[in-house]
Amino acid sequence: MKRVVSVMLTVLLSLSIIAPIASAEEKTGVELADNVRSAILIERDTGKVLYENNSKEQLPPASMTKIMTMLLIMEALDKGKISYDEKVRASEYAASMGGSQIFLEPGEEMTVEELLKGIAIGSGNDASVAMAERIAGSEEGFVEMMNKKAKELGLKDTKFQNTTGLPVDEHYSSAYDMAIMAKELLKYEGITKFTGQYEDYLRENTDKKFWLVNTNKLVRFYPGVDGLKTGFTREAMYCLTATAEKDGMRVIAVVFGAPTPKDRNAQVTKMLDYAFSQYKTHPMFERNHVMGSVKISKGKEKAVEVVTSEPISLLTKKGENIEDVSQKVTVKKDLKAPINKGDQVGTLIIEKDGETLVESPLVAKEDIEKASLWDLFKRSFGIFTKTD
Repeated sequence: MKRVVSVMLTVLLSLSIIAPIASAEEKTGVELADNVRSAILIERDTGKVLYENNSKEQLPPASMTKIMTMLLIMEALDKGKISYDEKVRASEYAASMGGSQIFLEPGEEMTVEELLKGIAIGSGNDASVAMAERIAGSEEGFVEMMNKKAKELGLKDTKFQNTTGLPVDEHYSSAYDMAIMAKELLKYEGITKFTGQYEDYLRENTDKKFWLVNTNKLVRFYPGVDGLKTGFTREAMYCLTATAEKDGMRVIAVVFGAPTPKDRNAQVTKMLDYAFSQYKTHPMFERNHVMGSVKISKGKEKAVEVVTSEPISLLTKKGENIEDVSQKVTVKKDLKAPINKGDQVGTLIIEKDGETLVESPLVAKEDIEKASLWDLFKRSFGIFTKTD
């Protein structure tokens, strides 16, 4: 018999909940990023916009493109499609990339971890293409994956033509879209192990030792900054998507089109200072927190655990208090195998007085393969067999 599974939970919390505020002027009373073409500041867990300036304009993202490249790499690692210690061979094409590079030689092998380090710290265009070819078979195939992911995330002002951000027509994004990509990337907490490093080495025990220095100087000079990606071309000017964590709250600040690196860093610093002085988050659930389980029809396993797909918090303006927050978990009905790890199987909604404060996907904790006919026969036979 088909069943619908729905769970409702209510919790009382002494928390400050803020309503969305319409304009940047109302939010800050001051202009935080007035010397750039576009900017935005969001809190990571809730995605709340704390400040924005022209955040939907389509602009060249330069090497901030690699935020999406790294996102797809981290997804592949999370799903077990690749591993950190797997060696990847550089093609002639990957090794031919200009701009920022780690100077891969055709046929040279590096591990996924080394290549990810080369992308995150050194902004290696050659490393980006090598990983794209490993995951999708070609850079073109990987770009299709990038645009598909952008569509899944609801990004309306983003279109990719390559994995690197090298100048090309019809390759653009926006500050808002870049913040959402960064939010998605930061679900994978391991990424800041790479983006938060100021310096490191590749080929360390060889005569071709290569020194990597992070172009995001805030990693070194602003406490709590541990990513994510800079960008520069003559068309894009100086760009940065930065993230920082303080007292359990993580925020993301994006700027496009600053005239100098100094201006870029100054504008981001002002936004980070504002966020940490005015707001606070109250963590509720970490990513992969088990919220329950749901039955799966015709699977090798009869059920799969349902977990959070991202960290869940409530955002507060410092000094405000409110109570009676309700939490509702619903899961999809009539789920059938196969189910892949990370597939959405439900939704978590947190409300106050009928207003939705958080709505977040719940996903399958693991793969559930389709049961064979023999599995189904044994299961049906078991109905008539008494077991201990």
